[in-house]
Amino acid sequence: MSQEYATASIKVVIVEDDAVTRRVLSAAIVSEPALDLVAVFDSVAPALEWLATGQVDLLLTDLGLPDGSGLDVIRFCVQRYPACGIMVITMSSDEDNVLACIEAGASGYILKDAGRLDIVRALLDLHAGGSPISPLIARKVLGRMRERKKKARVSLTRDAAGVLTKREAMILDLIARGDSYGEVAKALCVSVGTVQTHVKNIYGKLSVHSRGAAVYEAQRLGLLQMDSLKARE
Repeated sequence: MSQEYATASIKVVIVEDDAVTRRVLSAAIVSEPALDLVAVFDSVAPALEWLATGQVDLLLTDLGLPDGSGLDVIRFCVQRYPACGIMVITMSSDEDNVLACIEAGASGYILKDAGRLDIVRALLDLHAGGSPISPLIARKVLGRMRERKKKARVSLTRDAAGVLTKREAMILDLIARGDSYGEVAKALCVSVGTVQTHVKNIYGKLSVHSRGAAVYEAQRLGLLQMDSLKARE
């Protein structure tokens, strides 16, 4: 493997309950001179006991273990060894599991169908400061993040729409169309002072300080129906 890692002995711990997978992972790590396989476990309890006193640079763990979750191992390792690189290797590509591992402290997430060379490269990349993630996992995580962002925007729009009164919403539509305060007052049969008071309230609710900013923020939040505004022109 690359000579840049040859001078360092990177201590690796494996936590994996499947015997075949455990042998494959062990063989892959032993074959790389830069990596030093210091401990191998098949469950949570002995892994935590060893981590309480041992030294580790990289942790490679499965999620589904006989006596608990790999998340417990990840959290303990993060607390005990903040600088340790943590990689999850599992059969699961479920977005919830991936996000839970990332939130717990894992920086890498690869599927068990990865080859020996890919696993070694991923471990070396992780130790060098990278965040190796299987392409399938990366796509799913990005998709979940986009969906969360979309839902957050919808929720924000609903909240903002609920904050504005009907009269304020009407005034916001009119000033977005380009009407002056006088024109708005005439259209709604109110005084210019009343319009100005409503506009001040709108600014406060949208956290803006100008007409342009109010229109921009209203468009961003989906509070304006531009088609209907054009139809009224």
